Amino acid sequence: MNAIEIRGLKKVYATGTEALKDVSIDVPQGDFFALLGANGAGKTTIIGILCGLVNKTGGSAKIFDVDVDQNPDQTKEWIGIVPQEFNFNIFETTYDIVMAQAGYYGIPKSEAAPRAEEILKQLGLWEKKDEPSRALSGGMKRRLMIARALMHKPRLLILDEPTAGVDVELRHGMWEYLRSLNAAGVTILLTTHYLEEAEQLCRNVAIIRKGEIIRQGNVKELLKTVDTQVYSLDIQSKEGAIIPEELKAKRIDNDTIEIETNGSRSISDALRILTDGGITIKSIQPTKNRLEQLFLDITNEPNA
Repeated sequence: MNAIEIRGLKKVYATGTEALKDVSIDVPQGDFFALLGANGAGKTTIIGILCGLVNKTGGSAKIFDVDVDQNPDQTKEWIGIVPQEFNFNIFETTYDIVMAQAGYYGIPKSEAAPRAEEILKQLGLWEKKDEPSRALSGGMKRRLMIARALMHKPRLLILDEPTAGVDVELRHGMWEYLRSLNAAGVTILLTTHYLEEAEQLCRNVAIIRKGEIIRQGNVKELLKTVDTQVYSLDIQSKEGAIIPEELKAKRIDNDTIEIETNGSRSISDALRILTDGGITIKSIQPTKNRLEQLFLDITNEPNA
């Protein structure tokens, strides 16, 4: 069964803006799926339709085989949504916010209270349970949004830019938590501008551009199509050593160069050429992650 099944989805707003053009996507049950695209590409419109917040113009959308228009109460019960913008009462406490969410779904207090404690502890928010949400840091507010979305034990978690503004350490902690949720059987749909996040977390991806899906598939298989990769190398040269012209290296400073690899020359070949020429490689790292490079290549295609 697919957790999400979208067929021929269209959306034209009253202004005449065609936000979605015949979009079709399958998200298998239990998947960790990335929906990628620039601002205004149509990602939020798709999410709005799935959650019953936006009326579609054409096509169909199903959650676990149930049409979102024919049985919206059922599909909404299965979905936990974490929107981009903070949309909770800033004067309510962390604990009251998650408990109110449980009440919205009719969960009795005897069941909601231990559930709230469990989730808030898992997300490092239990010590802040009695503080008004306005006193939380940006990263804590993001985690509170996730905690609230999980109170009714959704089968499908939709995350719209969940780590925006979160520092690197906290973001990696959230990644581990999201992985554990997915491993426990929760299907996750993720939109993000941190493409390394999608590469690290997701098994499948769809890339949307101007309301159309221009590429979708397994992340690992798509990454195999990336022809080039740019690396930054911290180097130390022996006296008289010259970087071979064949590498077409770009010098950043005296100790740093950038080289591009492709199908005809791997990074191993480039490193061998450098070391044979008397240049010691102190460190190496890609300047872009592979999914970012793929995303840029696809979205810049003339016919994309």
